[in-house]
Amino acid sequence: MSEFTTLITAELVDLDLAADTKEAAARSLAERMVEAGRVTDLDGFLTDVAAREAQMPTGLDGGIGIPHCRSAHVTAPTLAFGRSAQGIDFGAADGPADLVFLIAAPAGADDDHLSILSTLARHLMDTEFTAALRAAEDAADAAALIRGDEQHGDEQHGDEQHGDEQQTEPEPAAAPVFRIVAVTSCPTGIAHTYMAAESLQQAAAARGIELMVETQGSAGYDKLPRATIAAADAVILAHDVEVRDKERFAGKPIVDVGVKAAINRPDELIDEARGKAERGEIARHAAGPSPMDRATDEPTDHFGTKLRKWLMTGVSYMVPFVAAGGLLIAIAFALGGYQVKSAPSVMQHFVWIQSGSWAALLFQIGAIAFGFLVPVLAGYIAYGMADRPGLVPGFVGGAIALTINAGFLGGLVAGLLAGAVVRAIQRITVPPALRGIMPVVVIPLISSAVVGFLMFVVIGKPIASAQKGMTDWLSGLTGTNAVILGIILGLMMCFDLGGPVNKVAYAFATGGIAVADPAQGSLKVMAAVMAAGMVPPLGMALATVVRGKLFTEAERENGKAAWVLGASFISEGAIPFAAADPLRVIPSAMVGGAVTGALSMAFGCTLRAPHGGIFVLPLIGDPLLYVIAIAAGTAVTSALVMVLKSMRRVPQSKQPEQPEQSESPATAPAEPEPKVTVTA
Repeated sequence: MSEFTTLITAELVDLDLAADTKEAAARSLAERMVEAGRVTDLDGFLTDVAAREAQMPTGLDGGIGIPHCRSAHVTAPTLAFGRSAQGIDFGAADGPADLVFLIAAPAGADDDHLSILSTLARHLMDTEFTAALRAAEDAADAAALIRGDEQHGDEQHGDEQHGDEQQTEPEPAAAPVFRIVAVTSCPTGIAHTYMAAESLQQAAAARGIELMVETQGSAGYDKLPRATIAAADAVILAHDVEVRDKERFAGKPIVDVGVKAAINRPDELIDEARGKAERGEIARHAAGPSPMDRATDEPTDHFGTKLRKWLMTGVSYMVPFVAAGGLLIAIAFALGGYQVKSAPSVMQHFVWIQSGSWAALLFQIGAIAFGFLVPVLAGYIAYGMADRPGLVPGFVGGAIALTINAGFLGGLVAGLLAGAVVRAIQRITVPPALRGIMPVVVIPLISSAVVGFLMFVVIGKPIASAQKGMTDWLSGLTGTNAVILGIILGLMMCFDLGGPVNKVAYAFATGGIAVADPAQGSLKVMAAVMAAGMVPPLGMALATVVRGKLFTEAERENGKAAWVLGASFISEGAIPFAAADPLRVIPSAMVGGAVTGALSMAFGCTLRAPHGGIFVLPLIGDPLLYVIAIAAGTAVTSALVMVLKSMRRVPQSKQPEQPEQSESPATAPAEPEPKVTVTA
């Protein structure tokens, strides 16, 4: 911990802290930071400390208070320590705190310093460390102890051993080891995140339980390995902010609590996790990650993989706006006809008892929601590349794309451009005094100006021309060209069942109708995409009815849910089948989807709603032919998957006279249950 040299000195230590309230304690220690030149505005900094304290008390069991915050008024990561004789109430359950650590981090603190602060948070869980602080005789000794100049006992060696335990597999034992994975996170990501992790690790080690923790703190985080999650018996989520990529833990027993619960009662959480595992209480999610996502969720340096993740981040945030705005517009058309788009503003004319007024209201709300599509797409592509600093230039670039009629393509380019500009600015070394204002003033200002200039003056017009050319091409598609496009879209929709390729096709379709007056070609594309996306779950559901003995009991149960999921245009309904037998299910689904996409385009079916499945049938052009297209693809998928599964089983059974008895075991995956929980 020698790196604490720059964070704490004797001048930042008060062994006779006279404050009697947490506010007074924070002020007393903050005044020392001001005198040391670490804080520029005392009152502004204390306001930030109070705001953090209002989110959740910072008192911990064992007589510890850790008021902390990130603030624009802090010039460098700083730690001040105070020791109180009478104790100060910081909201801990076991009484007042006599050891008070005020942690101040700049708003733009770098990862190295935040990692050092997280190390302190872990040391606070060591009773020998806190006992030594209580016994320190002068400020210099206390500062040296915190810096790590004088290690007590085998603390450093113990830390190294503890880190090694997370990286190596335990030796084989006679009894199976119970395995837990955990995630900890708090709003600031400086102290509680790491203290919770340390508390859980200590409790698990005392019980002989193998536990690995993913700390989602301000210093970033390393994802738990996919294999580690798969091998875990239970999951503990201790968090006060949303856990990132929570869907990774689908199908596992989960204990979900606040971060302080892991600090104060880790033994109870471990017992609860073990109890849920023994009772088989599995966390079920409506839709899990697709096979493609599962195959590529490990960190990689390949630019293509990073680009895919950035684009999918933007698309995933855009889809809810598509669904809300598109369905509102579709309902408005159903109530008032297509002429409702020419209705005056409901602010000027609205009659409560007229359906036309309600139709106009829904259309205008939906149109506003649709207006966010391109800015949200661009903003969250930039967010995927550069985190929060990318949001402002991304949204600005997306809004400019709308202004210059660059549309969906403009949003893609604006998002990538904004993320690249922000990442370039973040690489510039700035003086410590400017770090606090970088993320809130400097980066948004410069990046927005650069992205705006490029979109308006340099690349906006070519992109707008390309967007217009694509729209004109779609509008002119007829005959063979339309059928070929339908085949391609159908194959893409069914390739990874809600994964990246599926989303690219879906985004292409929704981008075409996200305008005030979409072309007929765009409406045909939307119809073909939705129809093809319905085929995989419907085809699997039909196959489980016609030849149920080709499927496991769990798959037959999933087939019942797949009827509803397919009818609702949720392609993920086929994931349990694809996960168990991808080489037969996915090609079958792709062939059926291609048939449906081709027929939908050949029939000239149109669709103005971006979602809804069979439930928006009244809004579809040529609905009878549309249903025929879906039925044809469903039948092809079902027939093909049954043929492929039957061909596999006859050779394996080696008993042609009893083929049915060998079918079910041959189809069952090694561990079917975790697979089928995706659609529950």
